[in-house]
Amino acid sequence: MSYPSDLSDEEWSLIEHHFRPKDRRGNASKHPRKRVVDAILYVVEGGIKWRMLPKDFPPWQTVYDHFSRWNKAGVWETALDEINARHRKKSIGPVPRATPSSTRRASRPSTPARSGGSTAASA
Repeated sequence: MSYPSDLSDEEWSLIEHHFRPKDRRGNASKHPRKRVVDAILYVVEGGIKWRMLPKDFPPWQTVYDHFSRWNKAGVWETALDEINARHRKKSIGPVPRATPSSTRRASRPSTPARSGGSTAASA
């Protein structure tokens, strides 16, 4: 069964390498990595509890364990950074770089212009 939160095969092919184990020792995975990632996306998109995962996904404990390990290892940030970089390349032209003068101007708080007139406090 597929869900709207599932990655397409094309999307998965872009980030799949981030979710491969670094060390090939140990037991082979019982559940396909894509299915585990799809389950994580289902939880995030749906805002549900881990225990409420539909039974056609791997067990919630397995999904949560993978999520936790990948999160601690920075896998999610790396994968999202790659997706964002690809998206920026496809967008219309490069993003203009900030110059020191434009940054200074943007960060300076705006103050109302003072007029030469007197104020009530000085009268």
